[in-house]
Amino acid sequence: MKGVPMMCDRFMTIFFLRCPQRMIQFSLLIAVAFGLPNAVRSQVNAAEPAVFRAGAAKVKITPPLGLEIVGNWNRPPATHIHDDLHVRCLALSDGTTTIAFAICDNVGIPRDVFDAARKLIDSETDVPSANVLMSATHTHSAVSARADRKVDGVLILDSYQSLLARRIADGIASAVAKMQPAKIGWGGVNEASEVHNRRWYVKDEKLLTNPFGGVDKVRMNPPRGSDKLVEPAGPIDPEVSFLSVQSLDGKPIALLANYSLHYVGGVPSGDVSADYFGAFAEKIGKRIGADAESESFVGIMTNGTSGDVNNIAFREKSAKHEPYQRINEVSNLIVQRVADAYKEIKHHEWVSLSAASQELELQMRKPDPEMMRYFASLQDAGQSPANVHRLASIYGDRVSKIAEGPETSSILLQAFRIGDLGIVAIPFEVFAETGLDLKKRSPTSDTFTIELANGSYGYLPTPAQHKLGGYETWLGTNRVQLDASDRISDVLLSLLDQMGQK
Repeated sequence: MKGVPMMCDRFMTIFFLRCPQRMIQFSLLIAVAFGLPNAVRSQVNAAEPAVFRAGAAKVKITPPLGLEIVGNWNRPPATHIHDDLHVRCLALSDGTTTIAFAICDNVGIPRDVFDAARKLIDSETDVPSANVLMSATHTHSAVSARADRKVDGVLILDSYQSLLARRIADGIASAVAKMQPAKIGWGGVNEASEVHNRRWYVKDEKLLTNPFGGVDKVRMNPPRGSDKLVEPAGPIDPEVSFLSVQSLDGKPIALLANYSLHYVGGVPSGDVSADYFGAFAEKIGKRIGADAESESFVGIMTNGTSGDVNNIAFREKSAKHEPYQRINEVSNLIVQRVADAYKEIKHHEWVSLSAASQELELQMRKPDPEMMRYFASLQDAGQSPANVHRLASIYGDRVSKIAEGPETSSILLQAFRIGDLGIVAIPFEVFAETGLDLKKRSPTSDTFTIELANGSYGYLPTPAQHKLGGYETWLGTNRVQLDASDRISDVLLSLLDQMGQK
């Protein structure tokens, strides 16, 4: 009988090498039952295919009434909840690596809030927080999460910021708890009709004045239908990219989309709304076959590179719209386009996942002596608004704070590979040409950018756009060195490259 284990060992090894995948579990049972050597069991276990898993969840982050709504120059208090705000989460695992997304209905969330959420995720889940991409959608109808309150020199989150951090962690934990064997696919479709570059060359110098006493070369949001319009100063990215996750029997679990459209608006003052981001998220499930009676499906819309893009067709005269009309029209169209493209994509039962991140230190821009003298002269002279730019006092305050602020700032950049799909994350409002350049130079066959991720540091014009001036380039709207977009792109492409070489 001494030769029996050896014979069985040899038999099982040969059997393992030849048996089809459907027999692997059976062979493992035999190995366990007969007490065969660990080497055989290891071979059987190693041959088991990795299981791709996914889970999704959404958690309310609707604020209490009375807090200030940000997104415009005025800050009215929230008086009505038109639609609830959420953090929408998606968790993915290839059996070895887990990554996750947490997309919040907010105009912009500072890194301190996201960092607080990461601490909770690390302490309460098995997901490495470094593998979690957190971002804001940039709805202009949400309350502020940008408080900056310090006690004895230590930053203290306010009540809503603390709520956001808590709910982000809850959303990730819920998505992980719902993970199940799944398959994944991705694709994209162009829809140029709803995206327009908002920076224009114009003929009238009066439209080009800035708060610093100078004249720009381009104007943000010029008058609609004006005969002074020449041409847009930059491109658009018309692609709606999307990532789809299904159960193994084909039931939709989640769909995460990405569109480079700033926001839509048309929301009455005082209303809280997730804008078209939330409308898309709530509508897409029904169009792709999600169970209407179940809340297990989660739709997600992320903001692409829309720092210089909005929903205004500037060649056309303004038309009157009812509140929320354009949000419904835009979301319905994008839902239809994605649902049609969804039918054509291939879902894979397994793809590899990887994540990488890097801190990048950027120099902060500082006002020069001439700029400081200009704002000091306005204050001393007490000039009326009729004599200076209407935003001069606002930018005077911003410039003063920047002059006293830090010399550098460290930002977190992230890159993910899902099979041959690349996703990169930038904590700014990014110009469309940066997104297009990343797509062109990316080592992956398909790539998209999620902006306002892991922080909210203002606008990110390209060096060429900085030379043209305009709102997005003004000191106080943009705060970092003029070549920051180039440096950020280089880091992200390097991260994608490094992951591809592993």
